[in-house]
Amino acid sequence: MRNLIVALALVVLSAAPAAEAGKRVRLFSRAAKPCAQSCATTSAHAIPTSVEAPDIVDTAVKAGSFKTLVAAVKAAGLVETLKGDGPFTVFAPTDEAFAKLPEGTVESLLKPENKDKLVAILTYHVVAGNVKAADVVKLQEAKTVQGKAVKIQVTDGGVKVDDAKVVKTDIECSNGVIHVIDSVILP
Repeated sequence: MRNLIVALALVVLSAAPAAEAGKRVRLFSRAAKPCAQSCATTSAHAIPTSVEAPDIVDTAVKAGSFKTLVAAVKAAGLVETLKGDGPFTVFAPTDEAFAKLPEGTVESLLKPENKDKLVAILTYHVVAGNVKAADVVKLQEAKTVQGKAVKIQVTDGGVKVDDAKVVKTDIECSNGVIHVIDSVILP
């Protein structure tokens, strides 16, 4: 709601010089179409009451620390899947996590002839459903989309998924949640 108020204030402020010059300023179009969800609608216009978070792929792109993961998702042909309805829980390795792999591994996996192996690795990082951190800590394992289960360990130092440490949790997306991990996990 605060973002909406700020946006409306900016519109009003940007229209002020024209209004001071005696020109009529239309702030809202009378032909505005009401939003499909979460909008308060009046006869003149529709005002969104909430802004939906971007999907998993767009969130990863926007973060800027998942360039290798995004490139791998594209090479594997999984973009549309991870932009789909979900919900999905993604244990997302950072660029630094991919850098820990032996030299040449990422480049090899991105080749078209290794697509099946890449898909297996990436889907091993995805769990069906929206599993928040509060739920993850209650689990000993979670079945991945790839088919195998990842081991989950809760220690004094935090949570580990297989051998990867969870470094950030509960990044909300419109179709699930991302938990950031410090290593690439392998099936």
